[in-house]
Amino acid sequence: MKLTMVIPSYWGRESNVGWLEGDAVYDHATPLDSEGTLGRAIESLAILEDTDFELVVLAAPNNMEIVEQVEQKVRDIISSSSNADVKVHMFGPSHLKRLHEDLKKDGMGEYCDLLSLTGYSNIRNMCLFVPHIMGSDVALLIDDDEVFEDPQFISKAKEFIGKYHEGRFINAVAGYYLQPNGDYHVGVPENPWTRYWDKNICMNEAFDEVIGTSPRLKETPFVFGGNMVIHRDLFMKVPFDPMVPRGEDIDYLINARMFGYSFLLDNELAIKHLPPAKSHPTWKRVREDIYRFVYERAKLMSQKETEGMTTLTAEDLSCYPGNFLGDDLEEKVENACRLLSDEYLNKGDLVGSAEALKNIGLVITDAIPDIDPFEHLCKLQKRWNELMLYSTDKKGLSLSFVT
Repeated sequence: MKLTMVIPSYWGRESNVGWLEGDAVYDHATPLDSEGTLGRAIESLAILEDTDFELVVLAAPNNMEIVEQVEQKVRDIISSSSNADVKVHMFGPSHLKRLHEDLKKDGMGEYCDLLSLTGYSNIRNMCLFVPHIMGSDVALLIDDDEVFEDPQFISKAKEFIGKYHEGRFINAVAGYYLQPNGDYHVGVPENPWTRYWDKNICMNEAFDEVIGTSPRLKETPFVFGGNMVIHRDLFMKVPFDPMVPRGEDIDYLINARMFGYSFLLDNELAIKHLPPAKSHPTWKRVREDIYRFVYERAKLMSQKETEGMTTLTAEDLSCYPGNFLGDDLEEKVENACRLLSDEYLNKGDLVGSAEALKNIGLVITDAIPDIDPFEHLCKLQKRWNELMLYSTDKKGLSLSFVT
């Protein structure tokens, strides 16, 4: 069983320039004049007992003006951080350009939009496509702000995937994050507005139900994008949905379950998560969640009985994310954002106060998708599967794109 680990690495302009209008928005794109966390992640591979895998780092600049610098930066980090036991490659925009050119020469140019290094969901799809063209059976998705602390991590990742367990074939296994303090719980803010936007409380409740109890493998309503093990039987069929701006990991779980695939969480498959501080204001993070939850709720509500597909409800997704996919979402947003606005006002932040109030209107206007999310998913899935089947035996799309 061939396994390929993929680590996307997000990069931005130099610190003195920062983010400019038109740049892709990521939680913490590493400035070009910083080393970031990628080297630390690669160096942590040294603890792993099983090194029978290859690693591909996806170089993802947040704008096209810095492509050459980013690719060179990632190459330098790889060369200075790699250990002899694991072969490490880099896949960047220059490789993607050549890949698109080959698709167009083969009359497959209409599928180029499915392969992109911009946006979280698109980059996650590249985390599936690159292992596919490398002939891998399993894609292991890791993030560059994590470190390995369990010497048996790879052995555990391989233990169940692609095998039968209690009568069913295992197509996907989710691991989980350990916070810097070694706990799997996330911190719970005590601000008044979080009484209504109780996302972290719901997350911890779901974590306790799935991570904190036996048996080791169990159905999960949540997954972590930086700790996912996906078998080719699944990644050949189901893509991430680029219409989801973030939260693409749980949305992928929803997509997979709609197409009849299960995600099982392994409560022994943990990785340490050491993210840089979030740079975006609270009102903006809430807004991004609003767009995400409104879209996912619409996807659930727009389901139609379809052969080979399973109907999913918010109740099937436990307290998280299920509690944010129900009819009371608008009420949650209004109550929380009014209090959040007051909190900004008390601090003298008039802009933050106004933006928090703006969220209330967005939940019933701009956040509502102008497409049928379920029909979109079905068409996307069909095109993705066609692309994956086409590229299965195309040797020209293989390692020539990974340097």
